[in-house]
Amino acid sequence: MTRTPEGWDVESPVQAEVYVVWLNGEHLELTGPCGAAPWILELGPTDHPVDVVDRIVRDVVGEPLLVHSTSWRRDRDAVILSFVVVIDGALVGQMESAPIGRTELARSEATAAPHEIAHAQVVEHGLRHMAWLALDDPVVATELSGEWRRVLAEYVPEPFRNLG
Repeated sequence: MTRTPEGWDVESPVQAEVYVVWLNGEHLELTGPCGAAPWILELGPTDHPVDVVDRIVRDVVGEPLLVHSTSWRRDRDAVILSFVVVIDGALVGQMESAPIGRTELARSEATAAPHEIAHAQVVEHGLRHMAWLALDDPVVATELSGEWRRVLAEYVPEPFRNLG
């Protein structure tokens, strides 16, 4: 029997932080059951995070176009997995919605995570990630309309943005 060294316990709560995004004309907006705030879902020890987010979004909001985990961090005494969920605008209905503004990314140190990460920075990172996937991943490129890809093109992936 293998013993886990003291202090190496990996049992911890895991939460999904869901940012529901839709295209409102020529700009992106956040919406969902919590309005423009992230939707927090508890994940069980045997749950697959993508499956849980997909199932709950389908049950509460409707069929998502894309469900993609874009980052993770440690916060609120849990591991937080951040998801960008893309929905069709027809699903917004009566849910509160707000335009997404641009912001600087949270910056880390060479061997340490950022000290603070704001929700707007998580969204910025997630949309830059989606912009890269729209260019690199055939599934994402197929699922997103030309208008979505045009709007995401403004979210230049970070390695290229710093060179420009």
